[in-house]
Amino acid sequence: MQASHIIFLILGYFGTLLLISHFTNRGGSNADFFKAGKKSPWYLVAFGMIGASLSGVTFISVPGWVEASQFGYYQVVLGYILGYLVVGLVLLPLYYRLNLTSIYTYLEGRFGNVSYKTGASFFLLSRLIGSSFRLYLVAVVFQTLIFDAAGFPFWATVSITILFIWLYTFKSGIKTIVWTDTLQTLFMLTSAGVAIYYLSTSLGIAGSDLIGYVSESELSKMFFFEDYKSANFFWKQFLSGAFITIVMTGLDQDMMQKNLTCRNLKDAQKNMFWFTIVLVLVNLVFLVLGLLLISFAQQNNIAVDRPDLLFPVIATQSGLGMVMAVFFCLGLISAAFSSADGTLTSLTTSFCIDILDIEKKYDIERQEKIRKQVHKGVALVFIFTMLIFEYIIKDESVIERLFVFAGYTYGPLLALYAFGLFTKLQVKDRFVPIVAILSPIITVIISFSSQIYVYYKCYSESVSWTESGEIAKELYYSFGFEILLVNGFLAFMGLVLIRAKKH
Repeated sequence: MQASHIIFLILGYFGTLLLISHFTNRGGSNADFFKAGKKSPWYLVAFGMIGASLSGVTFISVPGWVEASQFGYYQVVLGYILGYLVVGLVLLPLYYRLNLTSIYTYLEGRFGNVSYKTGASFFLLSRLIGSSFRLYLVAVVFQTLIFDAAGFPFWATVSITILFIWLYTFKSGIKTIVWTDTLQTLFMLTSAGVAIYYLSTSLGIAGSDLIGYVSESELSKMFFFEDYKSANFFWKQFLSGAFITIVMTGLDQDMMQKNLTCRNLKDAQKNMFWFTIVLVLVNLVFLVLGLLLISFAQQNNIAVDRPDLLFPVIATQSGLGMVMAVFFCLGLISAAFSSADGTLTSLTTSFCIDILDIEKKYDIERQEKIRKQVHKGVALVFIFTMLIFEYIIKDESVIERLFVFAGYTYGPLLALYAFGLFTKLQVKDRFVPIVAILSPIITVIISFSSQIYVYYKCYSESVSWTESGEIAKELYYSFGFEILLVNGFLAFMGLVLIRAKKH
């Protein structure tokens, strides 16, 4: 597939999004931008959220990760079910009862203004970096496939991508995104299905034999109960998946803002129920896709520099045909836009409502002007953050870095909401930022302490560097995604320490 074909495909796709934006932009008020007038059909929200949850990370990085961890990631996915249950039965009723625009407003009423600003600030940091991870991954693929050969710099690729997204979201925000995400989810799932068909056909696997082929492969091992010290241990992954869901969906303005556009709580809960079922099945499909990609690469002696490039290289450069390449590019574009458009909107919402307090300080006309200015500013910050990643991410799977990072930034948010919902205690509001900053720092120290201790012992006993590395792998406790639980627990205990005395 030639670079010119991909460019025309991108322009055609963008034109479709602009057309959708045109028909949903008849209003452009803050009520439309923030809540879509609370008129979104629940089934559209549910379907669109699948694409936003998957994003470029699942579309590319999960298949590339199968080789390293087999189907172990599905242990995390199964934990999602428990997490979404908590979101649907505990958090959504709270948000609807309080009629929130920004979910962090809850913290102001429960603890005070400083806690409120702290929670919102941690979301802004978490979501900005997390979504930049996702979009960076897609931008790297396009840069590799198209723009490097043309001498087009990476900063220009990133800037044009963000400009496209800004153009179709700047007026009606979430009202437009509910509809564009539906289209983008459809393209992502169709692309995965087409890829599985072409790969299985090339490998000589008939449709009825696919289940047997997958189940017999050593890469399809899903459950790991053998070594509790391993990052892949089942209960670590399952519980981490549950809490990752709670924080990255239930405590995330981007995901909850879509839910809050439903007509009522009952519709939002129906959305969450069906979304959970489909998402769990779709993740399994992507793991199967990863297994087929690895098998195809081994059979055809295809090597890549980093796991996240496995799918792109096979789809566009291995001779599987134009249809495979076209649908891959469509899926990749959809993955890029479905995550970034919601983030651009939710960051704008949170900054306007939580940080600038525009609803309390200004009239409607002034609020809309400020919102548009903030939207432009967030887009620029997005670009800058992705350019920083170009220098610090080289060869690791992006999904692994994404979840580990989330463990450090969402921990304080998890603690604040757990403390607010499950205790009746108050805190000394002014000390909350100290707890929120110290808990991730202490978590970093804890996560590396076991490994550092083993290396120190080996050094003191004059064990060679090579041998010490092998010994460390056997002895030290390897933290995985459960680092979120450690961080959340430390922040929770910090809130206990700064609890206010009853008067």
